[in-house]
Amino acid sequence: MKKSSKINRRDFFRQCSRFGCSGLVLSATLPPLIQNIVAGQSGHQNQARWYEKIPDKRVKCKLCPRECVVDDRERGYCGVRENWDGVYYTLVYGNPCTYHVDPIEKKPLFHFLPGTTAFSLATVGCNVDCQFCQNWQISQIRPEQADNFDLPPRKVAQLTKEAGAPTIAYTYTEPVVFAEYMYDSAVEGNRLGIKSVMISNGYIQETPMRELAEVLSAVKIDLKAFSEKYYREIVSGELKPVLDTLVLLRKLNIWTEIVYLVLPTLNDSDQEFRNLVKWMKTDLGPDIPIHFTRFHPQYKMQNLPPTPVKTLERAREIALSEGIHYVYVGNVPGHSGEHTYCPDCQKILIQRKGFWILENKIKNGKCPDCHKVIPGVWS
Repeated sequence: MKKSSKINRRDFFRQCSRFGCSGLVLSATLPPLIQNIVAGQSGHQNQARWYEKIPDKRVKCKLCPRECVVDDRERGYCGVRENWDGVYYTLVYGNPCTYHVDPIEKKPLFHFLPGTTAFSLATVGCNVDCQFCQNWQISQIRPEQADNFDLPPRKVAQLTKEAGAPTIAYTYTEPVVFAEYMYDSAVEGNRLGIKSVMISNGYIQETPMRELAEVLSAVKIDLKAFSEKYYREIVSGELKPVLDTLVLLRKLNIWTEIVYLVLPTLNDSDQEFRNLVKWMKTDLGPDIPIHFTRFHPQYKMQNLPPTPVKTLERAREIALSEGIHYVYVGNVPGHSGEHTYCPDCQKILIQRKGFWILENKIKNGKCPDCHKVIPGVWS
């Protein structure tokens, strides 16, 4: 199996003792989700959707590009999928560790139902380890280490309806690792007229992404850098599969926006910005919005300063000069780069401050002055 931060059975029993369960005798024939039973929670026993069985009770995960080969009673890299007698299970189905109602702009999605809210949820776990992760307290732990909620898909849809939110957002950690839960929740939401959006790193294989796209209305991809070296050293992942995901979403006609978190000295050169936006224009077209977002010291990146605003402005200028139509500055509330401008007449169409809409002039998906069609999901 590939290198991973999985928890084996020995580690699990050690953690049981931390939770005051050292006197409990556990049988090797018990079903998956023992950790939820130990913690007094009602785990949902769900088989993983994307994997294949291989000899000696091993499995190969087919969800993300890692393709973890997992031995019996072991877990994959993400720590939330476990092999039990040659059957692969998701340990987080119906068990989010957090949920909130957020402005859709917080995701950020600027061309998707602006001014509305999204019922936002996450489980623990991630399939990469970004050294700057802002939610590392939940993305880098295991299911048995969190206080989880019993929230099956139908209840997710019902709570979203009760909250008056038109959208469910799968966010905060990495929804790829709880893809089965996301898929079924999106199906339940669609039955009630509720849309679903995936806020993701894009590190996923083509088959599961195609299947998820059937029930999703939009995807926001965190493109960490435009460098394999950066992905390898800072993210513990790969760039190419993420680019492939973006191209696939474009082919599938799923509304997509990109966030590029700018880290000083690591992914902030003019050449990298230019290479990125040239690739975007060629492979995605000029109408995919990109958000150049300010970094603040987090997790393992406490040694770097916040991104200078001038760096974000420079990135925006380069993207606009290369022909990208919708370029935003993120995490700088009140900056003029938060607004949506008509690429033809340059009038402000949506005026923002932080996560809040001050004015939206778009009418029937068009600029009211020059009548240019503004790509997005507006109703």
